[in-house]
Amino acid sequence: MVPLKRRKVVSSAVGNNNAADHSGGKAPTKFPQVVLFLLERKMGASRRAFLSQLGRKKGFQVEELFSENVTHVISENNSGEEVRTWLDSQGGDRGPTPVHLLDVSWYTESMRAGRPVQVLDRHKLQKQQIDEAEVVVFSVPSYACQRRATLDNHNAILTDALSVLAENAELSDEDGRGVAFRRAAAVLKALPKPVTRMTQLRGLPCLGEHSLRVIRDILENGASTEVESMKQSERFKALKVLTGIFGVGTKTADRWIREGIYTLQQLRDSGQTLNRAQQAGLEHYVELNQPVTKAEADAVGEIVERAVVSVLPGAQITLTGGFRRGKLTGHDVDFLITHPEEGREEGLMSKVVSWLESQGFLLYQKTTRNSYLESKDGPARPPSNMDRFERCFSVFKLAKEEKRKHPGTLTENAEDTCRPGAHMQVEGAESRLQTGETSQSQVQTGEQRHLVETKPAGHKPWRAVRVDLVVSPISQFAFALLGWTGSKLFERELRRWAGHEKAMSLSSHALYDNTQSKYLRATSEEEIFAHLGLEFIPPSERNA
Repeated sequence: MVPLKRRKVVSSAVGNNNAADHSGGKAPTKFPQVVLFLLERKMGASRRAFLSQLGRKKGFQVEELFSENVTHVISENNSGEEVRTWLDSQGGDRGPTPVHLLDVSWYTESMRAGRPVQVLDRHKLQKQQIDEAEVVVFSVPSYACQRRATLDNHNAILTDALSVLAENAELSDEDGRGVAFRRAAAVLKALPKPVTRMTQLRGLPCLGEHSLRVIRDILENGASTEVESMKQSERFKALKVLTGIFGVGTKTADRWIREGIYTLQQLRDSGQTLNRAQQAGLEHYVELNQPVTKAEADAVGEIVERAVVSVLPGAQITLTGGFRRGKLTGHDVDFLITHPEEGREEGLMSKVVSWLESQGFLLYQKTTRNSYLESKDGPARPPSNMDRFERCFSVFKLAKEEKRKHPGTLTENAEDTCRPGAHMQVEGAESRLQTGETSQSQVQTGEQRHLVETKPAGHKPWRAVRVDLVVSPISQFAFALLGWTGSKLFERELRRWAGHEKAMSLSSHALYDNTQSKYLRATSEEEIFAHLGLEFIPPSERNA
């Protein structure tokens, strides 16, 4: 079966010319008020050509292309819903009267009779007026921060395709296009039911021409040829593999590809000079690209809590990211640390890192100092959306679950086992929200596995896990918690809403009212939403 390719709607003059060309002038049109179009979908190209030729010989006007003067669409083995979806993809009924959607039985009966037979109910695929009444037309707010998006996704086949396009744009350093596809996917994620036809999307925000074209292709053919082709692209697969190395961004990966490096083994053999982060990323590549479970995140949390409490009693540790939004897996673990007494957090990070290193928990770490300026009015507004807290990017050495349950099976050195500490109440981690040199990707998909040559890991009693630690003063904690909870698009939309709708500047440090020229204080996420004039959305519904 050959799927119907997307056809351009043409004028009636073009359609008539096509019909005349194919009839060869041998049989004049006997029924000018009846203009037929045979749907190739499921009928097949050869059978469609045969039936079209037969109709023309009997004096019927059979169009080669769908046009605005078509009066009867004939299909075979298609449901009314499928034909209606296809018709929507062509722009709907363009003529003065509704198009008849008919089964091929009407066509064969008309051929036998030598004239158009009466259209009976048994010939009809659907009644348009009933179908239109049953269409669920969706409506959602323009900004993702106004919408509630849980982990339930009724349109995964559509959002997955748009996410591939977004990822490809981001890997190609085209962030603007990437954001456009992410916004389109976020709209579909927020819909309460599956999309079955293009008419349901009329009036929805953020759905550009490119996104709609991909959606139409999937609804009509079950998959997007553009997306499937992109997923098979050697460059796309190589970019995913290379940026999956901790410490490697898109520019570095692109340079390597231009130098002929597409795989990990080629990188190892190339003699490229790697920094410390990239060396750790390459050494622990497989483990760092395996999902981190909630149980593993909690185990890391116990270690972090032991470290923090040992050097600063009373400090607070919160697990952020996707786990706080209810996700069960993530690609790293993020913690936000503060102390209820302003200023007590100063110097905390270096002490925590020293404790973790002395206990053998860190395979790699890089700490950056805070670069914001605190004043009595608030922190100086950063020139970009990147927050400027003191943070530590690290790779943890985490004992595997069975070893955590039975620490005696290893040496009692903390370097080999993660002994459980005091229980920490956490709300739930996922991707880092900050952008920068490091870009992580889940790359163990079938079409990419051949690009990832790794040595057998054996039966190590531990695995490497990406962990980010962030220290915030208590005065900025609510903003930091909001910023580091995500999702990334939700945060981007919050900032866009603040700037475009409220004349405010929002960051992970503060909220600044440009109209009043002052900072708006907040001690909770609820207060920040209130300042912005938004209904509070809990973390579990920020999965845009």
